[in-house]
Amino acid sequence: MKIKWLIGFLLLLFGSMGYYFSLPDPLFKVSYATIVEDKQGNLLSASIASDGQWRFPQPDSVPDQFRSCITLFEDEYFDRHPGVNPVALLRAIRQNWQAGNIVSGGSTITMQVVRLAREGRPRTVWEKLIEILLAIRLELAYDKEEILTLYAAHAPFGGNVVGLEAAAWRYYGRGPEQLSWGEAATLAVLPNSPALIYPGKNQEFLRIKRNRLLDKLYDRGIIDALTCRLAQGEPLPGKPMALPALAPHLLTRIRKEGLSGRRIRSTLDIHRQQQVKEAVQRHYQRLKGNGIYNAAAVVLAVETGEVIAYVGNTEGGGKERHGSSVDIITAKRSTGSILKPFLYAAMLTEGSLLPYALVPDVPTFIRGFAPKNFDEGYDGAVPADEVISRSLNVPAVLMLRDYGVEKFHYLLKKTGMTTLSQPPGHYGLSLILGGAEATLWDLAGMYAGMARTMNHYFQLAEPKRYDKHEFFAPSYLKRNEKQPSLLSAHGMLSAGALWYTLEAMAKVRRPSNETGWEYYASSRKIAWKTGTSFGYRDAWAIGLTPEYVICVWVGNADGEGRPGLTGLTAAAPLLFDIVPLMPETDWFSYPASDMREAKVSRASGYRASLYCNDTVSMAIPQARQTAPLCAYHQRVHLDAGGHFRVSSHCESVGQMQHQSWFVLPAIQEWYYRQKNPGYRTLPPFRSDCDQAATRVELMQLIYPTQHARLYIPRELDGTEGKVVFEIAHRVPDTKVYWHLDGRYFGETQHQHQMGLQPAKGEHQLTLVDENGEVLEHTFEIL
Repeated sequence: MKIKWLIGFLLLLFGSMGYYFSLPDPLFKVSYATIVEDKQGNLLSASIASDGQWRFPQPDSVPDQFRSCITLFEDEYFDRHPGVNPVALLRAIRQNWQAGNIVSGGSTITMQVVRLAREGRPRTVWEKLIEILLAIRLELAYDKEEILTLYAAHAPFGGNVVGLEAAAWRYYGRGPEQLSWGEAATLAVLPNSPALIYPGKNQEFLRIKRNRLLDKLYDRGIIDALTCRLAQGEPLPGKPMALPALAPHLLTRIRKEGLSGRRIRSTLDIHRQQQVKEAVQRHYQRLKGNGIYNAAAVVLAVETGEVIAYVGNTEGGGKERHGSSVDIITAKRSTGSILKPFLYAAMLTEGSLLPYALVPDVPTFIRGFAPKNFDEGYDGAVPADEVISRSLNVPAVLMLRDYGVEKFHYLLKKTGMTTLSQPPGHYGLSLILGGAEATLWDLAGMYAGMARTMNHYFQLAEPKRYDKHEFFAPSYLKRNEKQPSLLSAHGMLSAGALWYTLEAMAKVRRPSNETGWEYYASSRKIAWKTGTSFGYRDAWAIGLTPEYVICVWVGNADGEGRPGLTGLTAAAPLLFDIVPLMPETDWFSYPASDMREAKVSRASGYRASLYCNDTVSMAIPQARQTAPLCAYHQRVHLDAGGHFRVSSHCESVGQMQHQSWFVLPAIQEWYYRQKNPGYRTLPPFRSDCDQAATRVELMQLIYPTQHARLYIPRELDGTEGKVVFEIAHRVPDTKVYWHLDGRYFGETQHQHQMGLQPAKGEHQLTLVDENGEVLEHTFEIL
């Protein structure tokens, strides 16, 4: 007897355990659509599930209207039974017996959830018994709301539409929480006969079923008579609608990043997304006439780095050959000049440069690299802030040479540029002019870090105090505020340096339709920068305020260059169409405690030296090293009339005038005075004075540089060409006599250029002016 009791107990135990674990986990082993929502839960884009069904991931709840409709239609006693309704089962048995076939299943909503989870099983008595047992088990594991949500998410609604949410969007173009009573009733009757009652077909069957349910809702007092009549008069759905596609490239990116089959609540704002997308499309319609088919824009919130708008490309009318499916935001593209502000800020932070210090702008040849300005002209020397505001290439290259490619490469990586896969030497000085590639995504994060550094700076007695890290990658997901995605660039760019950088960027010339913006009260101050890659393939424009960063790219996804494809003409107009879409903001606060007063030369922009007579007091950034002194002012000695230079060899000291004179190197002076008529050249030496006493170089070779290695070009007809040598002379009217390897070749005056045809090997060029000034230069012909 004891053994029988033991066996019975064990059978009961194992049976109970088997029953407890009888529900599969997960209950539904199906694929789901990938859904992208904005920060408020509004649908932005969706992609179909891998099995070809429009099946949205399970929501948190079911709208009240649909709950009332579905329970009244499918399972009136849903809230009171334990998963099985015995009365309904007995009624179904009687109806099926009388009809001679199955006309009613008597299933509750809970039982239907079990049947949907066990998809493909035959409808037999044995299967019905299993459904009953599992329905009771389901009721023990889930509450009523969870069960109803499971049903609403997996019930068939005709064709390849599965689930309430997918049905609402496909048949009515909006979410289930926005459905009317008539629409909710229509969808409630569909799962009962999805194959027979399909929207767009069998309209009369669908109308009868819907209206019958609405009458029942009225009879139960759930809706009033007016609501019932209005709902019964609503039209039935027609052909299934396309789902929203406001962020298709973000959707594709999410799937590539392993988030398929999930509901993604992004940080985007649906209204801003719609507006930015429309702006991109408007400009696409204008640009495509010039063979420019692609554009992208991303907008970030500075403080959080969260994405507000993400438009990865244009909608090219379904023409895949124009690359409209490419997500430009994550694509690597040549940077052009877009990195120049980081170099300027880095040099100010270091102290190797002051905000308005002169930088050479002359023909430059560095180991075969010959950068050119966009207008192919030269200014001789320009204030450093104009290198940013005018986007000058030659001075930027010379600044990078002084700062160091290795240091700049390191800075870019630490501030968020992830595409620098090669060592610094691979890029060289071209790094500042588009020699590297970047993504719109990285650049947005880097410029947001600039603005964030300014926002986080405390104006206290101790400089460089920040309350959090400034540089981190952007995110389209809500951040875990306790663990942001840091890039550890803490304090790499000082607030004082960034203040001058942003001010220089605010002076960048705007597109023609923005001319005179500073005279209008409605205009907004924005720091911004453009970039144009070699061959007119990429046009960039990035703007930032204390609250927002807007990044724009325009071009062709396949890399085809087009005339007029520049940052100013192609990308900037789109940027300034997006700026008014953002809320107005104030300008950055002045970081007073990160500045110090210093005497600087008004002419050179460097710290005033002993000979500077044009000093002005200005605030400069606190730096890691002392800024260099001005080397451009020299003390010169003039005769009593002030017309000629003299020395103690030809004039008594008591008869001399001693003046401080702003003197540029000869090659810089040559170009500088063409753009600056007020520049005073040094007076000539009096005829009886020895010019050798001067420390000022009168001649300087423009091309080639000392010890250069040159190739002789060939003309179009195949004949050997010439190397054109060029010098700058402080007194252009002076005659200069040219000698190559001791042999006289000719003379020049005014324009000092000479075409020569040296043989292969090393040579020495000797230049002698009419006053005996000598300049010697060696070079090699390869």
